[in-house]
Amino acid sequence: MIHFTLYSRTYCHLCDDMLVALRALEIMSPMLITVVDVDADETLVAQYDELVPVLFASRDGHLGQQLCHYFLDEAAVWAFIAEA
Repeated sequence: MIHFTLYSRTYCHLCDDMLVALRALEIMSPMLITVVDVDADETLVAQYDELVPVLFASRDGHLGQQLCHYFLDEAAVWAFIAEA
């Protein structure tokens, strides 16, 4: 199964928008979506502070691949799904 990790933060309209857009794709392809609040971890803030939302994808427990940030790149998501 494909696992998407969305690095996000509370009160971020871009984060909310990306999650809604990703959930819309969930209807067409099975996926697991995990939302991680970057503000809960200083290391994540240092990595992603100005980039949130950031979307990573992984499959079969392999290291995740960054697909996009700020806005959902549907083409990148579908390309990742197609490779699976």
